[in-house]
Amino acid sequence: MITVQKTTANIAAWNLKGYHGITDDRIEKQINGLAMLDAEVVALVEINPLATLEKIQSGLSKLGVNYQKALLQQSGKLHIGVLYKDGIEASNLRLVEGSDLGDPEKRKALVVDLKIGKFDCTLIVVHLKSGREKSSQRLRDEQAKVICKYIEECRVSGREDIILTGDFNMIPGQDISNFHYLGGDDVMDFISSWDLQERFSHIMEKGRANLLDGFAITRTFSKEYIRGSLRVFPMHWSMDIGREHYKDEVSDHLPFVATFRVDRDAD
Repeated sequence: MITVQKTTANIAAWNLKGYHGITDDRIEKQINGLAMLDAEVVALVEINPLATLEKIQSGLSKLGVNYQKALLQQSGKLHIGVLYKDGIEASNLRLVEGSDLGDPEKRKALVVDLKIGKFDCTLIVVHLKSGREKSSQRLRDEQAKVICKYIEECRVSGREDIILTGDFNMIPGQDISNFHYLGGDDVMDFISSWDLQERFSHIMEKGRANLLDGFAITRTFSKEYIRGSLRVFPMHWSMDIGREHYKDEVSDHLPFVATFRVDRDAD
């Protein structure tokens, strides 16, 4: 028997639309969508209730898609978790202290160290303050400063390969200060802002949409990311349902997915 060594792996991020909870019917549809996405690592935000991630993991296993899960309970009702396939090493799971600004209803960024084949990185998953008003933007500024400081501390300690993803609640070209503070002194490359300029990830009412979700990598982290691979996964189309039905029955967000080389470590 010949064992085929994979040269690439996909890392995805998705908002499950859990603010008002996720029913079992909707979880079942999300399981089917995730099975089609079939990424090696999936960062999930708005997990609510907490048991949702375990239900998704179990449902995917029944379809032959086996994941392990990483989750730390937040103080509020919305949680952040990561699914990763068997054979991937996930360690040092932690929360970024202070990234909720001391408000138990906000989410702290979730951090996990990953090793996929020869490729290793630190994954930071965020769900920043929502809202278009100035006060919300200022709160995101403060959250961004805390997270950026954490990223800079990771780099000082020798961790250069960092992926930052999740629901940024930031629109490219509008929330300029948010991007500035989250990117630091030319530290982060917001590839979603460049590669997905004409795409949307957040489905709104009356046919409107925007690019609220984000995907960024440290600028020193360029040899493993396959340029141009970041894309919005058209889950509604893959599930053969219209965009409005998808918004009501599955999620009001579409996943991001990016591809990385895993047959080498370019550190």
